[in-house]
Amino acid sequence: MVKIRLRRVGAKKSPSYRLVVADVRAPRDGAFIAVIGHYNPLTDPETVVIDEEKARHWLSQGARPTDTAARLLAKAGIIEEPEARKEKIKADITAKPKASKKKPKAGATEKPKTSKDEPEASITEEPETIKEEPEASITEEPETIKEEPEASITEEPETIKEKT
Repeated sequence: MVKIRLRRVGAKKSPSYRLVVADVRAPRDGAFIAVIGHYNPLTDPETVVIDEEKARHWLSQGARPTDTAARLLAKAGIIEEPEARKEKIKADITAKPKASKKKPKAGATEKPKTSKDEPEASITEEPETIKEEPEASITEEPETIKEEPEASITEEPETIKEKT
């Protein structure tokens, strides 16, 4: 399978990318089939140059663009923006700002704040009844531990022979 994807070029901490057609098994900066454009995210606005003829040729041959490559191809007007991306953009516009996730300080016991927009959940279901099973009774007798007397070691004192 062939993909249209970005290949990183440029110095450390100053990336620029080539838009290449490559086999899916090849590494990101490894072997590729053809270069169809380049992209520089550091310029303002970002620079995107794509050979439209080559891009359309590879798309007609069945090459699949990655998400970022599809975004760049759509920006250049070569393909239509993917539906998933359109939905994501719409969701971001209609989404409300997220609440900050601050950890409470030690010792602080605050109740969680409820949003006025969200109605409080009411419990309408009856609690489930839990049937307790009788505990199994122990009928075995405890084992008796036989204490064996400790073995005493008797050592005879060594005799020191003096040479005279």
